[in-house]
Amino acid sequence: MNEPEPIRVLLADDQELLRGSLRLLVDSTPGLVAVGEAGTGARAVELARAERPDVVLMDVRMPGMDGIEATRRICAELCGVKVLILTTFDLDEYVYAGLRAGASGFLLKNTPPADLLAAIRVIAAGEGLLAPSVTRRLIAQFAHFARTAADRPRPGPSLDGLTGREREVLTLVARGLSNLEIAAHLHVSTATVKTHIGHLLAKLGARDRAQLVIAAYEGGLVSTSRPHP
Repeated sequence: MNEPEPIRVLLADDQELLRGSLRLLVDSTPGLVAVGEAGTGARAVELARAERPDVVLMDVRMPGMDGIEATRRICAELCGVKVLILTTFDLDEYVYAGLRAGASGFLLKNTPPADLLAAIRVIAAGEGLLAPSVTRRLIAQFAHFARTAADRPRPGPSLDGLTGREREVLTLVARGLSNLEIAAHLHVSTATVKTHIGHLLAKLGARDRAQLVIAAYEGGLVSTSRPHP
């Protein structure tokens, strides 16, 4: 039986020591391989074009082109290349911008190594990563940023084509619930939840779970004034 191809990871951070640590972690993990390091956003875009990695670990603050703009260019140009943004609590204002730029998820820089490796696999599999423990703490902040951003407001997506059940599922996704939690909340199977999410992705033109959260907030389905379940 042939071994599956390793997940190819590009590391983008302006701190050489952190990049080296991440590379050591990735290369020492079966099924993962680091294919390059970038210390600037421009270099990250250049390497992404050349290497076509499965996942880019992207820092936000880098000299010259920042991680948000690099994410926007990579996601716009390179189909199949996923971006996972690494952030810190004092960079919460960038989370919304990063997801709008096309990132498939975000993690805190103090995330345990095992969780980071799991996140890389989740992103590579095509799923958005909005860990409930992180999302519930940050979602209100990037939603607030969305409403108060200085740039011209964008029209939200139309949710008119969604069924009542799909709206329920989308609401729970936006509030940070996992598929298992949604299934328990709605008293359905996880397979049914996955089917609903598949329909939501198709109807809303979303790439992944992260983009569904954006659609829910921009479409006015949920707001920070509503308590999380």
